[in-house]
Amino acid sequence: MAREETRVAVEGREINISNLDKVLFPAAGFTKGQLIDYYAKVGPAMLPHIADRPLTMKRFPDGVERPYFYEKHVPSHAPDWVRTIDVPSSDGEEGVEYTVIDELATLVWAAQLGAIELHVPLWRIGRRRNLPGPPDLIVFDLDPGEGTDVVECCSVALLVRQMLDDRGLEGLAKTSGSKGLQVYAKLKGRATWDKSRTDAHDIATALEKAHPDEVISVMRKSLRKGKVFIDWSQNHPAKTTVAVYSVRGRAQPTASTPVTWDEVEACATAGKADLLEFTATDVIDRVNKMGDLFATLT
Repeated sequence: MAREETRVAVEGREINISNLDKVLFPAAGFTKGQLIDYYAKVGPAMLPHIADRPLTMKRFPDGVERPYFYEKHVPSHAPDWVRTIDVPSSDGEEGVEYTVIDELATLVWAAQLGAIELHVPLWRIGRRRNLPGPPDLIVFDLDPGEGTDVVECCSVALLVRQMLDDRGLEGLAKTSGSKGLQVYAKLKGRATWDKSRTDAHDIATALEKAHPDEVISVMRKSLRKGKVFIDWSQNHPAKTTVAVYSVRGRAQPTASTPVTWDEVEACATAGKADLLEFTATDVIDRVNKMGDLFATLT
C-alpha cells in the first residue's frame, strides 16, 4: 500500500504526516489522525507538565493490537529542531540522548511516530549540568490488586491526600488511563530524592499499617489480592510515570485524566469504576470546560 504523506505546518515547524486513516485502536475505530488531533488540541494543557523533562515514548506503529516498543533514545530521523538532552547513565554506561517535548510541533511529531503513550520523570532539566536533577514532584501510583479496581483506589487516594495535607502538601489525583489512580503533589523548597522517597515510603507503610485489609506497600503480587498497592518506589530519578493527558495503549483510547476530589469521592461512594474512565474525546471536553486541573503542579 502506498504511503500517504502530507506536509503540515505547526507553529512554524514543518512536519511530514502520513497514513492519517490508519486505525490504531481497532475496537474503537480510532485512527492515527484522531490521535494526532487529540495531542494537538490537548497540547496547551499538557505541554507545561512535560516540558523540560526527558521523554520516554511507548510506540505502537501498527496499533494497540500489534507489537509495541519503548523508545528512550531520540530517533535518528528526528527533525533538527527537536530538542534533545543527554542524560548520563547511573551505572557508568553510555548516557541516553532523550527527546524533550517543549513545543506543540514536537508533540505532534511524536504522535505521528505512533507514540501513543508518553512517559516522563519527576524532575526537570533546568539549567543544571548535573543530571538527573532533584525531584519537583512526589507521586503515589495506586495499583488495584485482584478483586479490586479504581473504586478501591479512590478510597486509598483519599487517605493519601490526607497524609499529604498533614505534611503541608496539596495532593492532586489523576486516572492512570488504565486500571488505577495516581496522586501527585508539588514539593516545596530544596527537595532531595532521599527525602521524597523516604516520605513516600513512610506514607505508604503508615497507611498499610492503619488499613491492612485495604492497602499494601510491598511489590509482591501474591500479596495484593483484594488490596490496593501503593507504589511509592516511583519516586526515583531513573523512573517515569505516564504523563498527564497521555493516551494509553488499551483497547479503547483512554487517557490519563486529572480528576477533582469530588469526583474521587463520588466514585468511591457509588462504587462505579466507569465514573473515572475517560477517552481522548472526553478529555478535550473536560479541558475546555474545566481547564487544567493539574495547573498548580507546573
